[in-house]
Amino acid sequence: ISVNGKQVTDLGTKVTFNDDVRYKGKKLSAEKKVYILMNKPKGYVTTVEDPHAEHTVIDLLKNACSERVYPVGRLDKDTTGVLLLTNDGDLTGKLIHPKFNRKKIYHVFLDKPVAKDDLFRLTEGIDLDGEKVAADAVSYADPDDRTQIGIELHSGQNRVIRRIFELLGYRVKKLDRVYFAGLTKKNVQRGKW
Repeated sequence: ISVNGKQVTDLGTKVTFNDDVRYKGKKLSAEKKVYILMNKPKGYVTTVEDPHAEHTVIDLLKNACSERVYPVGRLDKDTTGVLLLTNDGDLTGKLIHPKFNRKKIYHVFLDKPVAKDDLFRLTEGIDLDGEKVAADAVSYADPDDRTQIGIELHSGQNRVIRRIFELLGYRVKKLDRVYFAGLTKKNVQRGKW
């Protein structure tokens, strides 16, 4: 390995994009960044590989790019909606780390009408495994159908939407993430990217 014409043997040598890095005389270049917005369908696992899963979101890409991309965060197998896949590790960290408070909005379909008191409880906060989880905003998604809720939150806890509604005595029939960190699935058909 050489950097700017000088042989390097020290592990952990730092380089920049402007450095000339060569391996056996051949110039190396950084992989180009790839960003894929997907409208995840139900029944697909949000992972690159899973020997126990029938389908992963990577299966849907069908060789969309030569770069190896990874899902940013997770949506469980039965959850649909907006999902970003990328090879940009810096961006991934900025999108999923709790300190950056990235907004997520979900359309939740429940097994029975949601009481107004429970909407207030969601904004006040619910204890979930010793952590208080509060919605930033919550409302009926359809004024004529109180089994449909729109909820905005920043929490990244595993299966957080399903768990908070279960604690309130509801069963989530369908869960769709419609917004994630400024991204929407608008004009992207389910299962497409």
